Amino acid sequence: MKKILISIPAYNEEENIRPLYEKLKDTLLPLSQEYLFEYLFINDGSSDATVSIVSSLIDKTNDVSLIDLSRNYGKEIAMAAGFDYSTHDAVITIDADLQHPPSLIPEMLKLWDLGYEDVYAKRKQRKGESYLKKSTSKVFYKLLETMSNSPVNPDAGDFRLLDRKAVDALKQLRETQRYTKGLYNWIGFKKISIEFDAEERLYGDSKWSYKSLIKLAVEGITSYTTAPLRISMYFGFIVSAITFIYMIYVLIKTLIFGSDTSGFPSLMIVMLFLGGCQLISIGIVGEYLSRIFIESKRRPLYFIEEIKKAKIENKYRE
Repeated sequence: MKKILISIPAYNEEENIRPLYEKLKDTLLPLSQEYLFEYLFINDGSSDATVSIVSSLIDKTNDVSLIDLSRNYGKEIAMAAGFDYSTHDAVITIDADLQHPPSLIPEMLKLWDLGYEDVYAKRKQRKGESYLKKSTSKVFYKLLETMSNSPVNPDAGDFRLLDRKAVDALKQLRETQRYTKGLYNWIGFKKISIEFDAEERLYGDSKWSYKSLIKLAVEGITSYTTAPLRISMYFGFIVSAITFIYMIYVLIKTLIFGSDTSGFPSLMIVMLFLGGCQLISIGIVGEYLSRIFIESKRRPLYFIEEIKKAKIENKYRE
């Protein structure tokens, strides 16, 4: 039997754990003769009863496992912990809030059996999300696609099936400032998409505030491309050329008409504009330098408080 790991990062998802597990079990039961499923919940520093609920599932079942991280590291690191844990033939990452429909998993498995190594789900509609969030997401992906040398898959999230070869490749990428959606494209392998309508969260509120989404966008741009540095350089050349032309104009005007004490407003505008450009450029360089500083420490991605392995997982590892 082929071993499939269902990897589920969870942060304060106490109300969604049992409904998700039951929905997954009901959906995948017809496939239990062909595939051996293990359901791994990765607790990302939850402050609610997520750990105790998963622990109760482990006591009552034989196919549920738990990785309890020592603190909240963020979803990107939690997913990396799931990849590190896996010795399975494939890994399926799915959110804990039931916005990703488990009914898509059988189709993912069919495409995987046909030879595809990265089967990713692409959103057609996003129910329950504001117009502002949808439009800013579209702008971000368009911007990232323009600046990047690697392909970008708009509306493709973390709900996907990865073959063991792809998982092993991701395990080798140990950067701490992670943008996993970019890493999926960077490693390559045979990809195919399937479309779905993202549902509203079953319980609770989204953990993605606008602040955290902006942070993720900055992580995506700075980890996926160096284009901002090049843009800053090109912009510097353009501004310098315009300033040089203006300087020649002022010099010629002074030689012909003499010195003129007027022009203080325009001088201030130019100074403030150039100062703003310099600060922006320094900020971009600083963002990349901060990434180098953090990566140079070579810290582990995460620490684990506790691991509870499924009974079937212990059995087939023996």
